[in-house]
Amino acid sequence: MKDSGCCVAERLETVELETGRAPGASVVWLHGLGADGHDFEPVVPELGLPPELPVRFVFPHAPRQPVTLNGGMVMRAWYDVYGLDGPRREDEAGIRAAQTRVEALLAREKARGVPAARLVLAGFSQGGAIALQAGLRHPERLAGVLALSCYLPLADTLAAEAHPANHDVPLFMAHGAWDQMIPLARAARSRDVLTGLGYRVEWREYPMAHAVCGEELGDVGAWLRAVLRA
Repeated sequence: MKDSGCCVAERLETVELETGRAPGASVVWLHGLGADGHDFEPVVPELGLPPELPVRFVFPHAPRQPVTLNGGMVMRAWYDVYGLDGPRREDEAGIRAAQTRVEALLAREKARGVPAARLVLAGFSQGGAIALQAGLRHPERLAGVLALSCYLPLADTLAAEAHPANHDVPLFMAHGAWDQMIPLARAARSRDVLTGLGYRVEWREYPMAHAVCGEELGDVGAWLRAVLRA
């Protein structure tokens, strides 16, 4: 069953896909730079979720904005990217604005009857960065945070801003060994920051570039089944 809608204030237009009737769990999945909410819609059948675990997938469209890295071209982006030279020039205001928008989406799922403990926040690339930003600061325990081909934004602020409710949230991080957009070493440093702060990170590497692959989607599906059945 598909649906789409637009919400007021900070709530974003979304694409939705439900794997069964009356879903009792939701996955809010954020796309990468320049894509849109349709980008990961086709992967849902590949996750192998069983019929007895109906899930609502919510794929929001990021706002359109100029992106410095791409010559100021206007595209869908969760925040601006100034360069690929690490976190020293992060768009903090944009990252925090995206966090607020994601919080509105999580609030809507709760209003629809899905408790925080049955919510997964997921994302790829920029979307994965925002999933980490919002998920680890969320004031109610989530079912899990899924961060694919990304890094930890505003890493220096996490220790002070992280909410205790999600200190033990299951984290799944995966990355391509040949990723030239966000090098594996940068993602691994983010993983090490998280583990150093006491988070339990399930880490995977795959022989791919800045993308997803079938083996990865199989692992994601298994992880989703585990955290949504817990």
